Formats: sequence, C-alpha cells, structure tokens
Amino acid sequence: MNNTLYKTLAFGALAGMRSLAAPTLISHFVSQDENSPLQNTPLRFLGNSTVAMVLKGLAASELVGDKVPGVPDRIELPSLIMRSATGAVAGAAIYLINHKKAVEGAAIGAAAAIAATYGSFYLRKTLCEKTSLADPIYGALEDALVIASGIKAAQM
Repeated sequence: MNNTLYKTLAFGALAGMRSLAAPTLISHFVSQDENSPLQNTPLRFLGNSTVAMVLKGLAASELVGDKVPGVPDRIELPSLIMRSATGAVAGAAIYLINHKKAVEGAAIGAAAAIAATYGSFYLRKTLCEKTSLADPIYGALEDALVIASGIKAAQM
C-alpha cells in the first residue's frame, strides 16, 4: 500500500474518533503553505488561515463537549453523518494534494471514519464497563491519542 492510502485511512480514523480533528489538522498544515496544494481545487478553503483558526476553535469545543453528560453517542445518525463527512473531506484533500482522484480519497476517508466511530465507541464503552475509571478519563486519553496520532499522520 502507498503512503497516500495510509494517510487517508489515518485521517479518516481521526475523524471517526473526533469529527473535526482531521479537517482541522489538514487545514492547519495546508494554510501554512503559501503555495497551498489545494489552491486550485474545490477544497481550497482549507488553505485559508481564518478557516484553520475557526476549525481549531470548533475542534477544541468538541474536545470539551465529549465529556459532557447527556451528549448523544457518536454512533447516533447525526454524529455518524458528520464524522463520515469530515472523513470524506480529509480523504479528498489528501488525495488531491497527491494528485489523485478526490472521490477515491473521499470514499476511503468516509469508510475509515465510520469504522473508527464504531470501533472507538465500543472500545471506550467496554473499558468503562470493565474498569473503575470514569468515562471522561477515557475521553481525555482518546483526545491525547487523536492529537498525537494526527500530528504524526500529518508528518507521513
């Protein structure tokens, strides 16, 4: 498998765990490049520094919101749609940056996001049931995993 595919799978998985993580990281790195590789594509908005800043704020609020009791599960339809959509955007962006077909990247990113949504949901649920740690602690650990993995994936 090639690096583009691995990166797309990684960013799709990030979107499944935290819906805004993938587009936020991509926007952060692309917006720092004066010659954004997305500038002549439909996803050129990700290269805008204002968009990058807004996404960072929204992603930070998602990290906080995840720990609030009563928030619907990530496998509920609205959340699942959002996660698959952000996985698709991330996948399309990665494929466009690498001069490949955006639709292929979008499909792979969305599929990875859906798989990671269910995988991370049931893993966290099982860990909460089988251990004495509170759910917000696992949420914070998941946040750390998403941030560290996202930075590493961006460097691939």
